[in-house]
Amino acid sequence: MSLPAFAVAPADPPPLDDRLARACAGDEAAFEALYREHAGRVYALCLRLSGDGARASELTQDVFVRCWQKMGTFRGESAFGSWLYRLAVNVVWMANRGDRRREDRVLPVAEPDIHERGNTAGTQGLGIDLERAIASLPEGAREVFVLYDVEGYRHEDIARMTGIAVGTSKAQLFRARRLLRERLER
Repeated sequence: MSLPAFAVAPADPPPLDDRLARACAGDEAAFEALYREHAGRVYALCLRLSGDGARASELTQDVFVRCWQKMGTFRGESAFGSWLYRLAVNVVWMANRGDRRREDRVLPVAEPDIHERGNTAGTQGLGIDLERAIASLPEGAREVFVLYDVEGYRHEDIARMTGIAVGTSKAQLFRARRLLRERLER
């Protein structure tokens, strides 16, 4: 049976590179190589989404456990890194969904100004301040900020992933940027 001239036959996904194919088949050494290649970026994403280093380490491990469990479902229709980072966002989001206690993890301090600025001068201090400012955002605003401004997702994707309306995503991003500007101007 031939397809009509206007129909396009679905393209086969590109063949997986050897290491990725071996990892999908259960090769632990190949999976370990993928872990080493992607662990840093996955940890950075988890850190920005969670706002807590210890939690980010746990979430990174959860992401790779889930990745190992799901490797057989990777079809190669997108880059492995894209698939993995989407999986990471979902793992973090699902972990946060049942655990909306960010305020309990932030300990009040007697003199918060001491902790607002890094001890180093120049741009290194700004980087530390930015990470602290992002971590201090309310959870919804932080999540949208990281997904949109750091990871590059569109509002439609964020809405689908988090179960919020597109307008809510835009409002949370506006709120996050305003709060960050206020905190960094101090």
